[in-house]
Amino acid sequence: MPRWKALPDELDPQVKEFASQLRRLVDRSGLSIAAVADRTGYSKTSWERYLNGRLLAPKGAIVALAEVTGTNPVHLTTMWELAERAWSRAEMRHDMTMEAIRISQARAALGEFGGDAGPGADGSSRGAGAPGAGRGGGRSAATPSVIPPDGGPNGPAPRGAARHGGGTSGPAAPAPAPAGRGGGKRRTTVFLAGVVGALLVIAAAVLLMDLGGDGDGDGTTVAQSPTAPPSTGSPEPLPAGVKCTGTDCIGQDPETMGCGGQYATTVSSAAVGTAKVEVRYSKTCGAAWARITQATPGDTVRITSAGATQKGAVKIDKDAYTPMVAAADADAAKACATLTSGTEGCTTTG
Repeated sequence: MPRWKALPDELDPQVKEFASQLRRLVDRSGLSIAAVADRTGYSKTSWERYLNGRLLAPKGAIVALAEVTGTNPVHLTTMWELAERAWSRAEMRHDMTMEAIRISQARAALGEFGGDAGPGADGSSRGAGAPGAGRGGGRSAATPSVIPPDGGPNGPAPRGAARHGGGTSGPAAPAPAPAGRGGGKRRTTVFLAGVVGALLVIAAAVLLMDLGGDGDGDGTTVAQSPTAPPSTGSPEPLPAGVKCTGTDCIGQDPETMGCGGQYATTVSSAAVGTAKVEVRYSKTCGAAWARITQATPGDTVRITSAGATQKGAVKIDKDAYTPMVAAADADAAKACATLTSGTEGCTTTG
């Protein structure tokens, strides 16, 4: 089964070439995606997106990958810049397409609204000027959208004109006028009511601002009103990307929770047969986990701290790591490995 999925066909050729180059670097290094994530400080999920062409890797991730794989960062950065330009052009084309779709939808919606708008600006009915106004059923079909259900002033007049007009256009022409005048008056009344309402809201806001002062009229009291003092017992905020600390990290993946990379260090290690087992500790997260490298499928690794244990196993790669345990300090955790050959070994704690 191939390690990599086929890159999307819609990718720009420059971006596709760049993603392929990243894959070649990872293949030559012999590292799994999890190991690349742990050593670069970018999550496993992010690297899966970068290497599968679903997201363009940021420049910082590229520089970190160059350091991990021993690649000249200058050449890799040059390829990234070309890919970044191609990616930006593709995003711009997508944005323009979506904007055109939104404009088309907005125009269609406004066109539908305009067709039912009723009376025109001059107080006459728009239905009278429509191409179907002269047909016998055209006016009656359009009328219900503006005639009130109780048969108000807009209702009987057009029907009466149609009955007595004998089908001629002369008598029917004045009929829409009452409907237009009535609709215009109603729309004018609603508009004036809205203006009056808005003025009342503004006046109420000004009045409330005046009431909030201390009577000196300069309005500075409201601006200088004291705020609640900050709580001194609030915990310090975690750095961006870090999602847990202490007991909240128990059983969590260190890469997914942002505890690896720049926030983690190897505090102790031991050779177990041909493999190497390490305790990885994050002071920021207050947690530790075990990592095994140069191993073979079937080898297992575990981390223990304060009586709590988490385990991991090597599958198809040469390395693996465990979920996290809470650790108050760097010396609180111990990592052990058991190889398929039966060899066992552990790190020493302080």
